[in-house]
Amino acid sequence: MSIRSATWPFPARIKTELQIDPVLLGLVLALLLGGFVILASASISISDNATNNPFFYVQRQLLAAVIGIVAGVLCLYVPMQVWRSLSPLVLLVGFALLIVVLIPGIGYQVNGSTRWVRVGIMNLQVSEPARLCFLMYLAGYLVRRNKALRDEFMGFLRPMIVLCLACILLLLEPDFGAAVVLLATALAMMFVAGARIRDFLVFIVMAVVAMVALAIASPYRMQRITGFLDPWADPYNSGFQLTQSLIAIGRGEWLGVGLGDSVQKLFYLPEAHTDFVFAVYAEEFGLLGSLVLIALFLALLWRIFNLATRAADAERFFEAYIAIGLGTWLGIQAFINIGVNMGLLPTKGLTLPLISYGRSSLIITLICMALLLRIHHELAVDAKPVNRTRRSRSRQS
Repeated sequence: MSIRSATWPFPARIKTELQIDPVLLGLVLALLLGGFVILASASISISDNATNNPFFYVQRQLLAAVIGIVAGVLCLYVPMQVWRSLSPLVLLVGFALLIVVLIPGIGYQVNGSTRWVRVGIMNLQVSEPARLCFLMYLAGYLVRRNKALRDEFMGFLRPMIVLCLACILLLLEPDFGAAVVLLATALAMMFVAGARIRDFLVFIVMAVVAMVALAIASPYRMQRITGFLDPWADPYNSGFQLTQSLIAIGRGEWLGVGLGDSVQKLFYLPEAHTDFVFAVYAEEFGLLGSLVLIALFLALLWRIFNLATRAADAERFFEAYIAIGLGTWLGIQAFINIGVNMGLLPTKGLTLPLISYGRSSLIITLICMALLLRIHHELAVDAKPVNRTRRSRSRQS
């Protein structure tokens, strides 16, 4: 599948055809369009009650999708070499975003957390673009300092200090879920890049100790953990969200109650259109529908990691690390969201990518998908001269 591109305003000024991965694009569109249907059903009651407009959240999500698609199309025309050269600079952008949101009068507070800044017509959750900035920096570092990463503890420690500082800023918002996803994604990227196992073990032990200390020091985090372990012990307080989520999933049985017929979304299940949209989906589409949705996410992850493998085979390691990072980020976030809905994990406040209501998350996710499509394009363009050379040699022989 190819789209005729405009002339890129760089010195070369060469017209090329943009090579699009139809499978990757199809999976993203299937999740995006299906997400609008799921969101419309999950949010219709709360939208109508709060704004007298049953499609209030769908309309806002649609606007975010348009912004994300436009931004993604622009990113499609930026060579990955440009992002690689800018990777140290985007690190500063990531830190600036996390610092600005903590400045009184600039950060916007919702439910006790200061995670948003006002940008034009919407509130931007700064952890989303900041996470992408940190992953780009890390991919660049893994290319520049790969030998040090493999041979020296300091090669492992330097990026971890940077990422731990970022996590501290995230915890000040507080946004524990974003910090967990960032660290887990970074560790996956460094493992693929060849970091030593003993370095991982030292850091993981330190991270576990720090997380346990944070949980003990924060009463509301301890309440979440205890509520997760036994939600039925306090079903009207700490365990309320999880018990209502489990009721919704249980009502779905094999085939679901039907689109739009969920009962739990009618003011029983809090955050039915954001954190717990999967529970509403499971109630309406049942086990079979849930397996289909999970299969779509798994297929998308397989395609992304396959792209990373192709990039590594072509010795385009920056692109490979970016693909690994974005795929891991997407997979961990989807796993955590679904795990929370099913009672497998404590509540983290993370959206289900491309499905849940969350404009910042949707915009950044679409930009990430555009970066992956750009990587595919560059691999396809690089492969063409090789294929032509092989064909000419075969004709000569």
